Amino acid sequence: MGLRKITSAISIFLVVASLVLLGVRGLNLGLDFTGGTSVELSYAKAPVLEDIRTTLDKAGYKNFVVQNFGDDTSVLVRLSDAYDDKLAARVTSDLRSTGDDVTLVSSAFVGSQVGDELKNDSGLGLLLALAVVLIYVGMRFQSRFGIASVLPLGHDVIIILGVFSLFQWTFDLSVLAALLAVIGYSLNDTIIVADRIRENFRKMRVDDTPHIINVSIHQTLTRTLNTSGTTLVVLFALYLFGGEAINNFSIALIIGIGVGTYSSIYVAATLLIALGVTRQDLIIPPKEGAGNAGEEEQPPEWLNRM
Repeated sequence: MGLRKITSAISIFLVVASLVLLGVRGLNLGLDFTGGTSVELSYAKAPVLEDIRTTLDKAGYKNFVVQNFGDDTSVLVRLSDAYDDKLAARVTSDLRSTGDDVTLVSSAFVGSQVGDELKNDSGLGLLLALAVVLIYVGMRFQSRFGIASVLPLGHDVIIILGVFSLFQWTFDLSVLAALLAVIGYSLNDTIIVADRIRENFRKMRVDDTPHIINVSIHQTLTRTLNTSGTTLVVLFALYLFGGEAINNFSIALIIGIGVGTYSSIYVAATLLIALGVTRQDLIIPPKEGAGNAGEEEQPPEWLNRM
């Protein structure tokens, strides 16, 4: 906690910079949000998706997504181009030019209205998740713990969005799913630290809040770093070997795990100090009629007779 002023300045800078980037550059929304054309194709034998992407790129198509659909021989191509009757036929013809046996199964138009609904629903979903977290942590711990848990989650989400805005990586439904996963992961990490802080507030006979929080963080630090480290190993494997379809999903989670681990240690704990949490706030009050504080509670009479 001796570094809390420095880390607070870093967090404020990152959040403000991310908000400025989002306001100036915005997000590079994927086809899930902007609409476009969907073309379903069937191959005689399983194709290599990277070869399809290369062929479409050389043919001049922009902002497209290629992925398997159902099985290895079924391919779904989503394009940002406006729908027309000849577009699907052109795509099929361009892919046949490489010698592959390709059959056009169907084509469809994805309107921008669907994209607008997705944007609205995704935003409401994130806000609802944060509201539920605030209520849950406030009931389990204390209202100030709820605030100190929700604000770091907003901090994590804003920074991830800022990075995607900075590099103009495609923001689609998979990235939105990653954001929700980061909220769950970071919350779990924060609650473990908060639970140890509450325990030490009740157990340690000192009134030095930064010292108690320091001890609590050090006691959970090994678990935090081990969990984050093993998760990052899996995510880097997904990024390197999972293919283009989940690259942005993996990147969002990698950034989120890093930022979430940082916020669980520094942002949440710093907020608890700023909000003025003290040992007196977390001491369990004695039950009415239980006797003087510090006296050992006697077992009931019926238990003594057993």
